[in-house]
Amino acid sequence: MAGEGVRVGREPLKDFARQLFMKIGMPPQDAETEADVLVWANLRGIDSHGVLRIPTYVKEAEGGYMNVNPRIQTLKETPAILVIEADRAFGPVATTFAMQKAMGKAKKTGIGWVFIRNITHQGAMGYYSLLAAEKDMVGLAEVSSPLNMAPYGSRAAGVANNPIAIAVPAKRHSPLVLDMATSIIAGGKLLLAIDKGVSIPTGWALDKDGNPTTDPKAAEILLPVGGPKGSGLALMLECITSVLLGNPMLEPYVYDRRVYDGHEIQNSFVAAIDIRTFTNVKTYKEHIDNLIDGIKALPKAEGFAEIFVPGEPEARTAEERARNGIPLPEGTVRNLRNVAGQLGVKLPQGL
Repeated sequence: MAGEGVRVGREPLKDFARQLFMKIGMPPQDAETEADVLVWANLRGIDSHGVLRIPTYVKEAEGGYMNVNPRIQTLKETPAILVIEADRAFGPVATTFAMQKAMGKAKKTGIGWVFIRNITHQGAMGYYSLLAAEKDMVGLAEVSSPLNMAPYGSRAAGVANNPIAIAVPAKRHSPLVLDMATSIIAGGKLLLAIDKGVSIPTGWALDKDGNPTTDPKAAEILLPVGGPKGSGLALMLECITSVLLGNPMLEPYVYDRRVYDGHEIQNSFVAAIDIRTFTNVKTYKEHIDNLIDGIKALPKAEGFAEIFVPGEPEARTAEERARNGIPLPEGTVRNLRNVAGQLGVKLPQGL
């Protein structure tokens, strides 16, 4: 079957990724964080945001667009909010730092909100919202990127497919995790299709001239999920992130296209809400369990064997891949072998 490759164990793959990042000058702890976020995505079946990104990250770091030793600075701070300049840090490094700060503030004030300026690709945003859910908090994480999506009614890029993730804890069940882009599919799905050597469905994306395409290599403009709803949500997220930070990503002629075009530089926010500030944590989690049970007990539509809640398919995939290894398509394997050879890093067993 097209796209089939090999399976690699989680820990060997993570150690391999960590070694690669250290080879390009990243401090060991930062390399550990970066590797953990990428392999976490692969484990949960979010392969579009996993280790297939490594060759691009290495190239971006070598070109000076992703900073392996950033100078992360505090720009503004109040008891509940923090604004940090990420200095083009690798996304997981600065975002994990930001969520830890947000949770610390939430413990004191009930909510912590951290804005991040000038960060690079952050991986799967659900990782960060789950950090809060695992500490009995509600977690939110959002990205505002340079334009890559057509607003509803347009055939040219005018907004970004700004992803957002929300996670809440449960008691008997796994946390609910909604992690979605405002486009029909995440942009990384195009990279995954290329690595698998498969076409994409009509309706996912347009080519550079605004024409529908099924060729992932020709796809340059994403289409919004839900038509006007997706593009409207994307625009408003830009307004409460990048524009609020005075660092707009979408406004024509504002950002330096020599810096941003084709590179993963963006703005973001993460937030944590301390449940115990508002209600009893145990009771809250029991209510979430009841919500999940109620939804899954509803009559199933024709063609459906089960009703899933947000995060459930990924949690099941993680269980299977923890047992059997993480599958990597042929294109991803080839690219990882190439970068390992360039950097002199030993391949993990299976790769």
